[in-house]
Amino acid sequence: MFDYILNEEQLKLRDEVRELVRWVPRQMILDMDQDKIQFPEEFLQEAGRRNLLGCRYPKEWGGRGMDWVSTAMVMEEVGTLGYIFACTFGVGAELVCDAIVRHGTDGQKEKYVKPLLAGEIFAAECLTEPRGGSDFFGTTTMAEDKGDYYLINGQKRFIVGAEGADYFLVYARTDHSPKAHPHKALTCFIVDRGPGVSVEYLYGLMGCRGGGAGRIVFKDAVVPKENIVGELNGAYAVFNTMMIPERLGTAAMTIGAARPALDIATRYTSRRKAFGQVINQFQGVSFQVAEAVMLLDAARSLVYTTCHAVDGGIDSNRVRRLVSETKKFVTESCQKAARNAMQIMGGIGYTNVFPVERINRDLGLASIWTGTSEVMSLITAHEWYREYYKAQKKRAERDYELDAAEAAAADEKIYE
Repeated sequence: MFDYILNEEQLKLRDEVRELVRWVPRQMILDMDQDKIQFPEEFLQEAGRRNLLGCRYPKEWGGRGMDWVSTAMVMEEVGTLGYIFACTFGVGAELVCDAIVRHGTDGQKEKYVKPLLAGEIFAAECLTEPRGGSDFFGTTTMAEDKGDYYLINGQKRFIVGAEGADYFLVYARTDHSPKAHPHKALTCFIVDRGPGVSVEYLYGLMGCRGGGAGRIVFKDAVVPKENIVGELNGAYAVFNTMMIPERLGTAAMTIGAARPALDIATRYTSRRKAFGQVINQFQGVSFQVAEAVMLLDAARSLVYTTCHAVDGGIDSNRVRRLVSETKKFVTESCQKAARNAMQIMGGIGYTNVFPVERINRDLGLASIWTGTSEVMSLITAHEWYREYYKAQKKRAERDYELDAAEAAAADEKIYE
């Protein structure tokens, strides 16, 4: 943790989160990994009682009125319990609440945000469908206008928290015209659990177990029009703003999930002996620890720099690039750091004598959910080229291309 960048209020909050982390029973962690607990309701209730959910939202809706730096710190600390704890913590308190706080009505905030941040009810975001997740605008879930309500039909899958959620944030197609522009055809809804909403399947996961990830089927689910979040056919605006907490929050919590692996490996290699000496004296070991330390520190630097960019309200396209490259770099770096930890511990690191094997299983999700690494690269490249050529028009920098001995050899600069 970069405690030196935190102010007094943030340090106090960090200590409160660490108290919550210490409160969690060991058996809860074990039972979740064995799917004996399918949704950490007790954990989220306790986090709500301690006013630790959604710290960056206004106090009037149950938050603390803090910033993204504070949020990243909280997500990192919660992540140390295990990736799935941070996933379920973040889905409701960061993703769903973000959409409603930023785009919803006061009535929606009163009904859905305040009790969620108090740990009294739970929520899940429904975006991915059986036909794919990255193709958001290819959504096939349909919402049919019935006057004062909509009927929603369709399916969503890989929904973290499906098992325990009391309501769902659902994206559905509301403009059914074949000529409708994809960006202007979807609407975001709050859908209460009830008739027409069923969890049809719970996934058996490699890691991140205990989060109640399931497939949800909507069959003539009745949704009142007052449950539209934002504007009719305006889901694109909601989706765009949610990509910040979805991906930046994911990056921050991934650091926390990898942290215990480095901690355990450091302690182990300081005690384990081979060939007559402690193994951290071997460069083959200590260099892998050093690489893990470097990767986690680099990941933190990118996360907190991006948090400052978001807090500072810089250009939204640039934020989109920063968030995307942060998510990719951090998740892959943390996976490498955790892998290093298991490697230097040898065979024992591959057993359940230490939690390093679980950490590695859990972190497999990090570079897949909330946008794959490949999609993050696509966005980063797109935004970088757009940013570069936009800046070129008003850039007063040196023309670095001319700093070559044969820079004037125009016939050698072939572009077609």
